[in-house]
Amino acid sequence: MKKIFIITGEYSGDIHGGKVAELLKEKMPEIVIEGIGGENLQKAGVKLFCDHSNMAGFGLSLKMIADHLSLEKKVCDYLLNDFKPDLVLCIDYGAFNTRVAKRLKGSGIKLYDYIPPQVWASRKWRIKNIKKYFDKVLCIFPFEEDMYKAEGIDVHYCGHPLISQLPEKANKEEFFNKHNLDITRPLVSVFPGSRPLELKFLAETLIGGAKLLQKQHPEIQFCISHAPSLNDDIFDKYVSGTDFKVIKGENQALLSVSDALILASGTVALEASLYNVPMVIGYKGPYILYLAYLLLRCIKKVSLPNIVTGEDIVPELIQAKFTKDNICYETERLLYDKEYRAGTIEKLKHVREKLSDKYSAKEVAECILNVL
Repeated sequence: MKKIFIITGEYSGDIHGGKVAELLKEKMPEIVIEGIGGENLQKAGVKLFCDHSNMAGFGLSLKMIADHLSLEKKVCDYLLNDFKPDLVLCIDYGAFNTRVAKRLKGSGIKLYDYIPPQVWASRKWRIKNIKKYFDKVLCIFPFEEDMYKAEGIDVHYCGHPLISQLPEKANKEEFFNKHNLDITRPLVSVFPGSRPLELKFLAETLIGGAKLLQKQHPEIQFCISHAPSLNDDIFDKYVSGTDFKVIKGENQALLSVSDALILASGTVALEASLYNVPMVIGYKGPYILYLAYLLLRCIKKVSLPNIVTGEDIVPELIQAKFTKDNICYETERLLYDKEYRAGTIEKLKHVREKLSDKYSAKEVAECILNVL
């Protein structure tokens, strides 16, 4: 009987891991799968070693570090002494997973890294640890494959999971009716982030830029996306004082029906680009961390649409440029400068062209089945 263990640290990884587990069980019903994750792994029939809800953090704290180190030891002891899987599939969450792989290396357990750290963006030296501790890398961007091959790493390009997992565009009329929106008026949606510290640094400016735009263009209606990972008491204090409609747990539908987007930098920008919706990207963090980022980065672009295509499609308002006035101005251009808007939408189509139509979870499952 074959056994595998899946490690995820965040909601997105849980989604990807759940898809892989479903496909593995379809092809090999007798396989035993355990892991660290959430509801998506559970729905796929995975027995959870623990829930990952407390793992997803932003920034550093002594408690967070202590909790991660404690969990790292517990899971490695369990894998080495009790469960003894044939393969461990690490999904995203690079720092934790690399330390786990380091502890397990040499035990006879195969170690696969799916959605590896973005070493092409910063701290490129991390690729040496990936080579040292993992048996195979399952990458999601086409340009990553050549990079890993050049380092002598066994790598397989699986395609980006969003290509197969992203829902079709929502029906705009149905969505607007459901949320009492006026289909005759433009809709701008704000996505202020999915982590508490992101809200702390980003929400006021992102929402403030939207408020400024509302003053200048009262015909615009606004929605704010409430990430399902955020508790109401954390989120609500950042959106009080606005008449913007808050929509929780319908991220992709809201992205797809909006006329323009104001986004915190992250995977949401890639989702928006696959729906061909124009956006403004903003991000700001503690100044000392920004200085460290400037020293460690390998590329100057920060948003995935710009990185994937190598083009400057999406306005990036980072650190000092991250102001309410700039957000208002760039969003206004996307809505009312017809030539600029049309050109942006046309360029966003290049993102999907750069990514393959591979079914990422299926590619991962097949790689695992082949080695088992």
